Amino acid sequence: MLSYPATIPLSSRTLHHLADRIRRHRRACRSRWRRLTPARQALLALAHLRNGDTYVRLAAGFQVGVATAWRYVQEAVTLLAAVAEDLATAMARIRQLAYVILDGTLIPIDRVADQRPYYSGKHRRHGVNVQIIADAAGRLVWASPALPGAVHDLTAARTHGIIDALSSADVVTFADKGYQGAGGTVRTPFKRHRHRPKLSRRQKAVNKTHAKVRACGERAIATLKTWKILTKLRCCPRRATAIVQAILALHRVESSHYTG
Repeated sequence: MLSYPATIPLSSRTLHHLADRIRRHRRACRSRWRRLTPARQALLALAHLRNGDTYVRLAAGFQVGVATAWRYVQEAVTLLAAVAEDLATAMARIRQLAYVILDGTLIPIDRVADQRPYYSGKHRRHGVNVQIIADAAGRLVWASPALPGAVHDLTAARTHGIIDALSSADVVTFADKGYQGAGGTVRTPFKRHRHRPKLSRRQKAVNKTHAKVRACGERAIATLKTWKILTKLRCCPRRATAIVQAILALHRVESSHYTG
């Protein structure tokens, strides 16, 4: 089998952060000798999450068994997901923002026990729905737990309590037409319907400005999907939430490296 060196586009701070958590976990559970050191296990997990490397490739590259590679990744994901921010914690920072952008994205999957709940008619594929909150510059602020892909964006936002939380904090929120009827502080563009077949010039101008503001939210979705594991999840859909939360925790560490 041929092998080659590869890079992971992350800072060493992120590696040290994960390695420290693994080290403390091993010490707490009095783990015996492991095949890989905490730093090497952290590197293996980051290669899986950021580069999307499969367990077979990781096993060959780190000279461990496939089952061992799987177990190391699952352990790291669990440790990271446990410290990820929930919505209540993230609201402490969101309240300080001038406004936020709310959007949903579909993360494709290829393994489903029940086809119908995970099939998104909008995207015409199976996946899980994740809600994203971004700031005015398009930076990722928070990502929700995953719901089956058939769930509508507005339903998902209400299920997670996002609408109520943003409205209670009086944070102006820009969202697309899929969130019409959300109420509170959520601002959506004008939409044509049976009683309004045409939009006025003013309404079109408002929609144009609204679209420019909301476009920044696509940067947050792109930031989330730079973690190649989310290109297409090849695991049980029930693991999607833990993976998204683990990535959110790593993103906080990585972004703080640049924002100070």
